[in-house]
Amino acid sequence: MGIPTDAWVNKRKSIFIASPSEEQRTLNSQQQLEVNCILEGLKAGVKAASIACVVTAVPTLVAVRVFPWAKSNLNYTAQALIITAASFAAYMISGDKTISECMRRNSREAYEKSA
Repeated sequence: MGIPTDAWVNKRKSIFIASPSEEQRTLNSQQQLEVNCILEGLKAGVKAASIACVVTAVPTLVAVRVFPWAKSNLNYTAQALIITAASFAAYMISGDKTISECMRRNSREAYEKSA
């Protein structure tokens, strides 16, 4: 495997620089839109996870100190799992919904632009 030498020589002999085709520009813009949607989903997921972490941590830690059942049955691992599960679920749901909405919006704009 490697670079075919005849293709390299033929490319070097050309005096013109090939411009990117319309298909390549469309592909690059699509990839950029996907990256933007993913970053938007990441930001929304982190925001939702941090809110969910606080919202679940406070009642969990209060319950362990107040209620006798929780005090005897929820050790540190159980408390961490409750908080982590809520944060993870919020992150995944929010990120997925944001990415789906962004992709849907971009595909609708592309459809209207092409029509």
